[in-house]
Amino acid sequence: MQKKEFDLIIIGAGAAGLTAAIYAARRTLTTLVLTKDIGGQANLASHIENYPGYDSTDGFELMDKIKKQAEKFGARFLMQEVKEIKKQDKYFQIITTQSKFTAHAIILAFGLTPRDLGVPGEQELKNKGVSYCINCDGPLFKEKTVVVVGGGNSALDAAEYLSKIATQIYLINRGDSFQGERCLVERIEKMKNIKVFSNSEVSEIEGENKVASVRVKNNQTTQEQELFCDGVFVEVGYVAKTDLVKDLVELNERRQVKINRNCETSCPGVFAAGDVTDIAYKQVVIAAGEGAKAALQAYQYLQQKQGKSVKVDWGI
Repeated sequence: MQKKEFDLIIIGAGAAGLTAAIYAARRTLTTLVLTKDIGGQANLASHIENYPGYDSTDGFELMDKIKKQAEKFGARFLMQEVKEIKKQDKYFQIITTQSKFTAHAIILAFGLTPRDLGVPGEQELKNKGVSYCINCDGPLFKEKTVVVVGGGNSALDAAEYLSKIATQIYLINRGDSFQGERCLVERIEKMKNIKVFSNSEVSEIEGENKVASVRVKNNQTTQEQELFCDGVFVEVGYVAKTDLVKDLVELNERRQVKINRNCETSCPGVFAAGDVTDIAYKQVVIAAGEGAKAALQAYQYLQQKQGKSVKVDWGI
């Protein structure tokens, strides 16, 4: 890629970043998306049942379609990790592991990062049976015994998916009830090869070169037991890794990027959308909508910088 200066650079290519790319490119902004992957957290969902227009869709396939749509309108994509953002007088400098770019506006849309359990054995056995991506690694556990840790939608979705290919699933939930959607809970309760451990936590993951077992502690009785297994899927939520922008924009107490109703941050010219922001609900469809808003607001900002009047678009 020869071009180094863009109207807009979007950091992240999940639902928010990809949708922002569509709207920005359609407004004829020169648009570059910098990202480590395509799809973000949506890739982890083997099937999405609450995205409008789809009875059920694979998360990776949905994100790939949105990317191709953005490319059709002229958005460019580079698989590079952003290491630093510098605010200059009239533009921003974005430094990646390989290149330097300038932009007149930025959209932060890099989502959240899976939260670790923080127990002995977890780091040592990552990619050796410990996984955070059911869509990526689930097929590897056909006719195996697997532990899923978590009590929300992602954990329930992972357990349901594995129930169709694995022999036995142990679902470890630290609470006494699940936090996921009722329809998912009801499906899990009907699965004969899923055993639920409520009020329980994984205290250790054991194994030499691969996962062999986990130790599970009951939070009420404090008793521990060992569950032999071939793999562990960690589905306990996500954290905002926003050190990249902590000196550029205002963050909340959870280190999420604070935005107003128009996806504007505390720094003029920097917008944010999706799960990395302080919006209340972390859903694919909401991230997509926020991405569209951020792109339209970025377009308005750039037009005003050039002294052009902007009429608010009440149409499609």
